[in-house]
Amino acid sequence: MFSLKNHPFAVETFFESSVVLTFAVPKETLQPLVPPCLELDSLHDKWGFVAAALVTTKNLRPKGFPEFMGNDFILIGFRIFVRYKNAQGKRLRGLYIIKSQTNKARMSFFGNLFTHYNYTTTDVASIRTPDSLSFTSTQSGLEIETDLSDAAGKLPQDSPFSDWKEARRFAGPLPFTFTYNPETKEVLIIEGVRQHWEPKAITVAHYKIDFIKKKFPDAVLANAFIVENIPYQWKKGKIEVWNG
Repeated sequence: MFSLKNHPFAVETFFESSVVLTFAVPKETLQPLVPPCLELDSLHDKWGFVAAALVTTKNLRPKGFPEFMGNDFILIGFRIFVRYKNAQGKRLRGLYIIKSQTNKARMSFFGNLFTHYNYTTTDVASIRTPDSLSFTSTQSGLEIETDLSDAAGKLPQDSPFSDWKEARRFAGPLPFTFTYNPETKEVLIIEGVRQHWEPKAITVAHYKIDFIKKKFPDAVLANAFIVENIPYQWKKGKIEVWNG
């Protein structure tokens, strides 16, 4: 079924940076939030994962439009790591979005017109120094300070991952994002495209994320990474009917 919300055209932008904090959450906590067409992407059949992604974009616009028609935004997305078996039988790794925020009302308006992500506007801002990148939002109760000087990027103390190699599986690339319509049993698949995606492990010096704390009180910080200076595109959404 056609809908403007089904990502009806491709979009392109430039990621100045994408900082992602991934939290391990017991599977039984996450399972009720995931539609039946998706399964949790889990570790040791015990942990599911929720990512808090803070993306600084430049010149975001419909694909093919000139850069000067684009806009610069900070996007915050809370996503659950999932898997989906498509109509051809291929298993896709991707993300299921549970909350989306941005720093500008313009992005909220157009994001809600052309996607199902239910954007809200908040006062998120970022500060970059040679050795750190931080984000703050009073309205959202968000404080994140990362240490970029530690090239090795140590895993958080209570991370369920045994090492960074294992954690790297949950640091992307996860090109697909899924939305599900339970009335029509339609799955909307949006594929992201980029030339290079080389996440660098970073140390989180401090974090406070009210949404994670309230929604997932038993969440454990599992890893954190950053990618920078990445041209990025989202393809036009693809719809298929789930026959499960």
